[in-house]
Amino acid sequence: MKHTKKRDTSNEIYDVLQLGWPKALVLGLQHAFAMFGATVMVPMITGLSVTTTLFMAGLGTLLFHFLTKRKVPAFLGSSFAFIGGYTAVAPKLEGGLPNNEMLPYACGGVLAAGFVYVLLSAFIKLFGVKKIMRIFPPVVTGPIIISIGLILAPNAINNCSQNWVLAFIALATVIICNIFGKGMIKIIPIILGIVVSYIAACFMKLGGLDVISFSSIHSAKLLAIPYPDYGLAKFDFSAIVTIVPIALATMMEHIGDISAISATTGENYISSPGLHKTLLGDGLATSLSALFGGPANTTYGENTGVLALTKVYDPLVMRIAACFAIFLSFFPVVGAFIGSIPLSIIGGISFILYGMISAIGIRNLIENHVDFTNTRNLVISAVILVSALGFNTIGGITFTAFDTKISLSGLAIASIAGILLNIILPGNDYEFGIPSENK
Repeated sequence: MKHTKKRDTSNEIYDVLQLGWPKALVLGLQHAFAMFGATVMVPMITGLSVTTTLFMAGLGTLLFHFLTKRKVPAFLGSSFAFIGGYTAVAPKLEGGLPNNEMLPYACGGVLAAGFVYVLLSAFIKLFGVKKIMRIFPPVVTGPIIISIGLILAPNAINNCSQNWVLAFIALATVIICNIFGKGMIKIIPIILGIVVSYIAACFMKLGGLDVISFSSIHSAKLLAIPYPDYGLAKFDFSAIVTIVPIALATMMEHIGDISAISATTGENYISSPGLHKTLLGDGLATSLSALFGGPANTTYGENTGVLALTKVYDPLVMRIAACFAIFLSFFPVVGAFIGSIPLSIIGGISFILYGMISAIGIRNLIENHVDFTNTRNLVISAVILVSALGFNTIGGITFTAFDTKISLSGLAIASIAGILLNIILPGNDYEFGIPSENK
């Protein structure tokens, strides 16, 4: 008989209000900081509205929580997976100006992609999650979770390289507060890391210039309605056909993200509220965002990393973060202030958060007793890891099918390869909801 060490729940918090509302607000703000950099990066690349993106991220997160019975501690931010679709349908104009004429049609394609999630949600509801999850056993989802963190890792290093001193100050502050801190200090290491390193940055110069520029804050509007210049989504068949196939890959990433959150908190969200509910929430949040000119939404690994670091698992903190995102969308000057945080500080914070995601994947494999003396498991894991990291270094692959250009990221390729191998190779004895040691 196998004996496994029981999960230590002594430092885990599932009801944040036991700390009081002031501390709960600070914890929500911490998650808002964690999602901000990546969320605003997507509109900066595609030409979408930053304020609309923040508003729809907050609103989409609240919709997701409503549809998942307020059980899942997830934040929905901008999806990077759809950037290729936006650039294909609405490439930026000369001088880097946004293509306001074509952006609504790209949003229409993303809106349609969101409904692909809804269809899969209905399919899972009809046939049951057990049959679906047999395709996604821990030997597949574990390496995918590991890959998510490893794929993000170079971004952290690139950001750190802007100023390694600041990055180290941010990283060291987070580690010291989380390991040696007591009480509230222990569970808000991200905010403290940003504050300490930002203060240090105010006194630093790089190449004779101040590390922090306040020009964007001075020029930002105090108050503005988060409505895009290019208007609401419009529909074009070619744009829809170009963008919708991306949803097939992002749905697999969604399953990996929900598995990561489940492994982090010790709660099986794929079972309750159910994978069909989380897919429905993600899909409708994406469609809602696109309808009003925002990007596709997706569950954010950065916030999963914060969960793992702080051990505060109450979904309420994500809803508070969502309200902060909505608030920021009406006050561009506040967003500009957050945007003035040097990339090196973001890199120092991300350094540990991205590593946490990969560590969650490893824990997922251990807690599910995945047997790596079994050659089948080794092969599946090896193919997933090499595909995810290897194809990611060359920007994935692009091919044409039925006159439609389709791009697959490294993570999408790895997910497809892992799923196919799990189906083809003999010996799949995984049964969802039954611990491995009880089989």
